[in-house]
Amino acid sequence: MTLANPLHGLSPAGERKPYAAGEESAMIRGSCLCGGVQFEARNLKGPFEFCHCARCRKVTGSAFAAGVYVAPEDFKLLQGQELVRVYRAPIRNAPPAYHSCFCSRCGSRVPDAFSCPPLIEIPAGCLDDDPGLRPEMHICVKVKAPWFAISDQLPQLD
Repeated sequence: MTLANPLHGLSPAGERKPYAAGEESAMIRGSCLCGGVQFEARNLKGPFEFCHCARCRKVTGSAFAAGVYVAPEDFKLLQGQELVRVYRAPIRNAPPAYHSCFCSRCGSRVPDAFSCPPLIEIPAGCLDDDPGLRPEMHICVKVKAPWFAISDQLPQLD
């Protein structure tokens, strides 16, 4: 299984672009809306990005999905494993596949701690603490919602 959107975390050249948020960082906590799924993570990695692809917009119900990353060894699911469900969207015209993990009680997106790709994507809205990272870029802007105007100065990648 791959990241929810394989474009996430890639540089314009297509190479994975993680960086440490500094030296060994403090543990931060996150949870879903109902609190049934709780996790903690440290050493969050970037890029902290906003994805404007149609699938990320649909799964969040917003103009974009905000995400950060963590290595599997720096992530711990504290409770709620039994509540986590995965929606696997059908492949459209061509790969990549797309999936989204969510709490079956409240519907909040939650990290995919089960497939263990090189990095686990954490929906930034689930973080209860400041991750110590700030947004770095917008991706998939070529297909962004026509009603949304990007008003910051972050790089914009197609």
